Amino acid sequence: MSANQERSTPTADEGAWCEFGHAEWGKRSPLAEETRFLRGPQNRVRDLWRVVRIGAELVRGFRAFRGLPPTVTVFGSARFGEGSPWYELARDLGSQLSRQGFAVMTGGGPGMMEAANRGAAEAGGTSIGCNIVLPREQKPNQYVQRWTEFRHFFVRKVMLVKYSCGFVAMPGGFGTLDEVFEIATLIQTDKVHDFPVILMGREYWDPLRSFLEGQLLERGAIVRLDLDRLTITDNVASAVTCLRQCAERRFGIAMPVPRMAEEAGQ
Repeated sequence: MSANQERSTPTADEGAWCEFGHAEWGKRSPLAEETRFLRGPQNRVRDLWRVVRIGAELVRGFRAFRGLPPTVTVFGSARFGEGSPWYELARDLGSQLSRQGFAVMTGGGPGMMEAANRGAAEAGGTSIGCNIVLPREQKPNQYVQRWTEFRHFFVRKVMLVKYSCGFVAMPGGFGTLDEVFEIATLIQTDKVHDFPVILMGREYWDPLRSFLEGQLLERGAIVRLDLDRLTITDNVASAVTCLRQCAERRFGIAMPVPRMAEEAGQ
């Protein structure tokens, strides 16, 4: 960080009210519906109306994604765009998943999500997006064929989990980590069973595994099986083979005959 990028700690004379730096946080975006919802107790009629809207949002997602083929959800950052080696890795992943007969579902935005959707679409497969309304960064990418837009993160998460038989995390930030640990928690607590969770990119994810092993596992916060459920690899073919075998052998899904690259491009 350069000198002019460093934030100095405000003094009491400058009006600082938090020693951890919250006083320096910038201007907020205009209040979104979810922001209002999470501000605390409000008028009961307004909260009841929100329950109706949330229910309608769930129903809209159920209707939009009814009848999907076997689906794999791919998580990843919106900030790693074309030109990043991870972008090409995610694009290859989407392509190979499609040729194996999977639909590819993402958050529908740019970056890693766009790359996975792009690979699926270019291979002639089903490319799905669950977009979220945000003040910045998030807008549907051009490669999604079926998509819907959500106001609430938790509704979007339901869709990303409900329709998938496996999960892949490309490199990402807080949102990606949130999604990975949400899935890990659901598996740990037996809310979902035997779903493969694959982290693509050893260079990126190995330090996280080292932290989990050296801190959480060592101190007894998790057990070895919890950690072993997170598979880290750079090999797209191995990841896709794992996902297909789990779909067939663990869930009894009749997967179609894989298509060759030449057939997929026709």
